[in-house]
Order: sequence, then structure tokens, then C-alpha cells
Amino acid sequence: MSGIDEALGGRPLDDALAEALADTVRRTGASIGGVYLVEEAEPALRLVAVCGLPPEFSAPWRRLPLTAPVPVADAIREDRLIWVGGQADMARRYPRVTAVLPYRFPLAAIALTGAERCWGGLVLMWPAHHSREATPRERSNIVASAGRLARILEDAPRPPTLPDQPRAVPLDTPSVRHPAQTAAVAADYAERLPEGAAALDLEGRITFITGTAARLLGSSADRLLGTRPWQSLPWLDNPVYEDQYRTALVSRTPLSYNALRPPDHWLTFQLYPDASGISVRITPCGQQSTPDVSSRAVSVTPTGRLYQLIHLASALTETVSVRDLVDLLAGQILPAFRAQGLVLSVADAGRLKITGYQGYPAEVMERLDGLPLDTGLTPVGQILFSGSPAFFSGPEELARSYPRALRMSDKQAWAFLPLVITGRPVGCCVLSYDRPHAFTADERAVLTSLAGLIAQALDRARLYDAKHQLVRGLQRVLLPRTLPAVAGLDVASRYLPASYGIEVGGDFYDLLRLDETTAAAVIGDVEGHSIAAAALMGQVRTAIHAHATAGASPDQVLARTNRLLSDLDSDLLVTCLYAHLDLARREMALASAGHVPPLLCRQPRHAQVLEVDPGPLLGIDVRARYPVTRLPLHPGGVLALYTDGLVEVPGTDIDRTTAALVEYLATTAHDQDLEDLIDGLVDRTWPTGRHTDDIAVLLLRTHQEPPAPG
Repeated sequence: MSGIDEALGGRPLDDALAEALADTVRRTGASIGGVYLVEEAEPALRLVAVCGLPPEFSAPWRRLPLTAPVPVADAIREDRLIWVGGQADMARRYPRVTAVLPYRFPLAAIALTGAERCWGGLVLMWPAHHSREATPRERSNIVASAGRLARILEDAPRPPTLPDQPRAVPLDTPSVRHPAQTAAVAADYAERLPEGAAALDLEGRITFITGTAARLLGSSADRLLGTRPWQSLPWLDNPVYEDQYRTALVSRTPLSYNALRPPDHWLTFQLYPDASGISVRITPCGQQSTPDVSSRAVSVTPTGRLYQLIHLASALTETVSVRDLVDLLAGQILPAFRAQGLVLSVADAGRLKITGYQGYPAEVMERLDGLPLDTGLTPVGQILFSGSPAFFSGPEELARSYPRALRMSDKQAWAFLPLVITGRPVGCCVLSYDRPHAFTADERAVLTSLAGLIAQALDRARLYDAKHQLVRGLQRVLLPRTLPAVAGLDVASRYLPASYGIEVGGDFYDLLRLDETTAAAVIGDVEGHSIAAAALMGQVRTAIHAHATAGASPDQVLARTNRLLSDLDSDLLVTCLYAHLDLARREMALASAGHVPPLLCRQPRHAQVLEVDPGPLLGIDVRARYPVTRLPLHPGGVLALYTDGLVEVPGTDIDRTTAALVEYLATTAHDQDLEDLIDGLVDRTWPTGRHTDDIAVLLLRTHQEPPAPG
């Protein structure tokens, strides 16, 4: 957090936040705490301070999209306290978090909301023995602490600069301080005990070890001090043993396990963690017929890297489009490997097609885009054909291997990862560095494994994008390209497909100019998402257009269209709202076939849900009748027609959502552009933009003066 240097009451802002975070952890009784701040440039969160946990543990979580399915993002989006009672609760609600942190601990997350904005979020974790429910006092302390952190940020002269790495905040806990000479007495006491004793700091390094413990481990105290046991003792070089340390540290719960020191010495390790580190008791346990954990002394990828790979693999499964994949690579994989540049390309008809990049000028990408794969100007083609990743720690190494390759940027190190699926080249992912970078063995192993997952995600995303483009093209053909100009009426419309999914929907709208002073507004929704729904939507639009322009009344337009659906023998049902607008007489006549009711803002601060007597959905009963509701058209009034995708929010009562839209219309409809008003309505119910159904909106505003008859 070294980039934050603004003064606050005589202290740097990073010091003030660190002090407040440590105080929060102490006040709430938590064992671990972290502060996330919102990035200004894009909707993402950056971890800027962590307390009670080594910063390296936080690698998978240092940068998160605001839409990520994690507690702190939910707390910020929903502006409420999120409480997760334990491992089972976490697995049910946040499976991605459980995959990376498979430990027992309660967690709280809350937004840091100030007077005018949300600055970020606070995350707190408690030991495994904590109750599954937070007490009212704990909740009050959490809320108060979040408010204090928000005030610190608001009082700063300028917004904070976000660091690349989170600051490690020490948690100073009260303890009995002994005179210096007593330390030697305590060490002598430990040496006289028959079992071994050792101490680890929060990062797993040995800070104290007795001679007995060193002898049991087959080493000496001088060689072990300052090292991590799984790094200095080959027979403990196994992720299972490191994970025992991680489990004790995160859950703050004592645990024990057995390990075999070759050739036949079984030892029991008992771990006792607290906020300052871990005390370890080591005792012989005799011959064991069934080992508790694997005893093979093999060189493997460190546990932290394995959890990082699990986290990234989990995130890759959630990407849908190529844009999602590029955002994930840039937002999470680049920081995870401390790279500064990214190029994602695909093999398309023998040429290199750039699908996404970061850290490069646009003109450089334009030169690369479309190059033949067999060109020697870039290593990508040859690496893709070989199927083997290539790592270059500096420009000289790259030049020796590919002398014809052009230097198109000032990058100093590269990892070329071919993306191959069952022998079929899909594309290439290139990570690059601003400075020379020596790739370690575990970095190469993790990146190579990651390349296979990226390849599958890219192939899946390209297929989705192709189908999505086809479906949306069909949808655009079936909806009106433009709406006619009607004297005395301002109009705006919007169709928004569901955020995910490639099936075409049946939402539709239309505006028909009937004569110089009358018009008809129509909105509807065909049941389901399919090609059949889209085709039926086109037929319904055509039928309504024909009957309306022939002079039929609103009830007859719906009744005749209903008979058409019966003749078509379709299994799909249709909701529809038809509004006949007489702009000269200042009145409207509405007929509804089971559609959601429209909203009307008559004048500033006066909006309502219109009570329209509905008839049955189209396609149910060939003899159905559709009542007509007649209402005045107020000068300057705004009529809002919409489909149910706007108001049907999972987990929220539809009446509550509709009431929020009415309130928004009442305060903004009369002095806001209609296009902006649609944006506001959608943002009101779907602030993240991830709406689960198609949305159609048609807004109409009458002029103050009625149109003159021609």
C-alpha cells in the first residue's frame, strides 16, 4: 500500500487505514481482516491491506471484479452486511471461495459506504470455534468499524492510489512482557522437555526451535531457523503438510498430524495457532501401519500455487463470452503472475486474429492482427504448431530462438502459451513483462496447466459468441429498426437481451402512426426463448399491425390476434398491451392480454401504476374478450410500457420492484431525456447489468400542446 501517501491528520492515509483495520480486528474478535478499495478506472476491487494473514495467501483475491460471486462484492453491490456462518454455508452460497479456502471459518463482509460514494469493502474472518451466528453486538461493531474506515477515506484530501501488493498489517496483541534475562530461562525450560518445541511466524518461518526438536527432525537449529519446514526438510516437501499449516492459520484451530521421517521415524506434529504465529509440539509416535498423510518426499508445486490454479480454473469455468475471458485474463491472471502485458489470439483461416490485449499500444496490435500463422515475424505461429509453451526471460533469449521476430514493443520477457484442444490449435495466450523475468519451475508448471484450461474456455466462448451473434441478428430483423415520427409525441425504445444465454427471446414492441393525430403503442412477450418464440413474435407483430392500421379498436386488435394464434395451433402463449393514443382529444384507450401494467407519470412527483383491466393471454381461449380502459393523456406526461424482464428480479417481490420504478419516474421523468430515463429504469432494478431475462421498454411523452389536425 506504499502508493497511498496523502496526509490525514498528520499521518499517511495508508497508516491510518492499517491502524483502523488492526483495531477493527481486535474490537470484533476476528482473527483475519482485509480492506478492499474500488478501482476508479473499471468496476473492480483491489485488496490494499490484510491483517492476520500473510499477503501471499491473498494472491487469488487481490483483484476482484465487482460482479464476482464472492461475499465482499455482494456486500458492495447490495450495500448490506453479508454473514457466512461456516464452511457448509460458504460451500452452498460461494462455491468458488470454498474451492480456494477449504477451511472452517465464519466470515463477514460489508461495504465501506460514505456520504456520497462507496469506497470499497471490509472482510473479517473468525476462528472455526466461533458461533455460526453473529451476535447483535458483533454486527454493531462491524457496521461501526466500516463507517470509521469510510470516514478515514472521505477525510483524505485526494482518493487513494491503489498499490500492486496489499500491505501486511501486524496485529499487536497484549501479552505479558518478561525481562530480557527471563528469555534465557524460558529457552532452558523448553530444552529440558522430552518433546521438541518450535515456533512459526504467520508466514510459516521457524522463529524458535529447541535442540530436541531439531534432532527429531534430523537437522540442526542453525539450518532450520528462518526457513519454512516444507522447504528445508525434503521429507516434508509435500503440499499436504503445508496445507496443515494453512488450515491451522486460517481456522485458528489446534490440529495434529503424523509424518514419516525416513527411513522409519514417525513423528506427531501438534499445531497451536494464534494471531502472532503457531506453536508446534513435536513428539515421536512409533511405527504407523497406516500413515495419516502421504509420506513421499517429492518436489511439487507449492500449495499456494495449487490453490491459485484452483481459483483461476474455477473462474475460467464461469466465463461465457470472449470478452469475459479477456477481462478475466487481464484482471486476475496478469496480477497473479505479476505480468504487465497480455495478448490473446486465435487461429482463424491460417491467420492470427487478435481477440484481446492489455499493456500494448493499439497500433502494435493492428500490425499483428491478420498476420499469416507461418510468418516468422512473431513466434506465435511456430509455437502454436509445436504445441509446446515457450518461456523467454529476456530479449536476447527470444532473439536467439526466433531471429526473424520483430521487436514491436519494449517488453523484456515473455511466456507463450499455445492453446490446444485434443491436438487442435485454438489460439495462443502471451504474457509479457516490462522487465526481464526468470520463470521458476512452478510458474512454468502452473502456466502450462493453465493454458489447457484457457484453451477450453476460449473455444467455448467463441462458440457462444458465434451463436449469440446469429441469434441477436435474428432478433434485430424481427424488431422495428426505427419508430415513426408522431406529431405531439416523443418516443424512446430499448431492447436488451438477457445477459447470458444464446436463445432468442420473444419480447417485442412497436409504434404505429394511424393518422395525423392518433397512434398505437404495442408491447408484448412471447413465452419462452427459442426460434419458435421469435417466429411467433414476428407473426403477432404483423397481425397487430394489420388490424390496427385497418381501424380496429384496441379490444378487437387483441381479439383478432388471439384468433390467429388459435389458427396457428401454437403451444406458446403471448402477453400483450395495446394502447390507442388520441393526441388531439388527449385520451388513450388500453387493452391488455395478461401483460404487466404500464406506468404513468402525469406531472412532476406524481406517478402511478395504471390499473388496466386485463384479459387472458393470447392463445388460451379463442372466444376471449379484452376489456378497454380509457384514461386521459396529460400534457407532458410520460407513459412507460415494458416487459416483465424489467421487474422480475429473483429474490425480490415484483410489487416492491415496480414501486421503486414508480418512485424513480416521479422524480426524474419530466426533466430527463427519454433515452437517459430508460437507462435509469434499467439501472434501478438491475444495477449490475446482469438481467436474467430479455427486457423491452417503450417510453412515450406527450407534448404540452396537442398536434394540429392537418
